[in-house]
Order: sequence, then C-alpha cells, then structure tokens
Amino acid sequence: MPHFIVEYSANLETRVDIQGLCERIRETALKTGVFEPGGIRVRAHPARHFAIADAHKKNAFLHLQLRVGAGRSVETLKGAGEVIFAKLRDCLEPELAEPYFGLSFEIVEIHPELSWKANSIHPRIRGHVEGDHW
Repeated sequence: MPHFIVEYSANLETRVDIQGLCERIRETALKTGVFEPGGIRVRAHPARHFAIADAHKKNAFLHLQLRVGAGRSVETLKGAGEVIFAKLRDCLEPELAEPYFGLSFEIVEIHPELSWKANSIHPRIRGHVEGDHW
C-alpha cells in the first residue's frame, strides 16, 4: 500500500494525458516521504457510462481514491493528501478553469485484519534479495 485509484469520465481521455497524470501521482507520492516506493500502485479506470449534473456534454469528473494500510496518523495522511491534491489540481488546472469539471480526492484507511497482501517488489527495492541481478 498505498494504492491510488483514478476514476474518471471517459470524455476526459481526449482532454487529459491520463498516463502522464498517473506518473505525476506516483512521483508526488514518493516526494511526500510517507510511502514506500515498492508499495505504490497507481491505476486509472474510465467510466464509459456516466451522468453528471445538468447533463451538459462537456461535463466531466475525476475522482482519486487513495487506499492505505492502517498505522499512519491522521496528521501524516492529511499532510500527504494536501500535497497530492495540490499536484492533482495543478495537473488539471485547464479543466478546473472551465465550468464543466468536478475533481475529488479521498483517503481510505484499510482495516489491518481485513487485508491480505503478498509483494515481491519490496525486497528488490529495499535491496534484500538474494542473488539480485537487477
């Protein structure tokens, strides 16, 4: 963990570099110093079917959800969240400058007893893999 899940109205695909946005989210998460590199995942899913506000054809949305494991303080998560949301707003400034766009972001903490994980990336990045040839 952390997992960043971007959900967006499909009409944004012609207006926003979604792959580039995913990379900016990953870079910004790293820069906060709050998350371990080997746990970061960013993925984006277009909503092919959507209905927004007054149904204007230009209406669009993007929602970012950050799912994190339990254990960090609210202050730590809030600080990281503010940095990430500022970068998100910066990347999407052209959309926010028009009256047809909704942007949201939330952080969800996962209960530790209700989450299972296996990760072979952590040891490689931490440099603890026997016979590591990377």
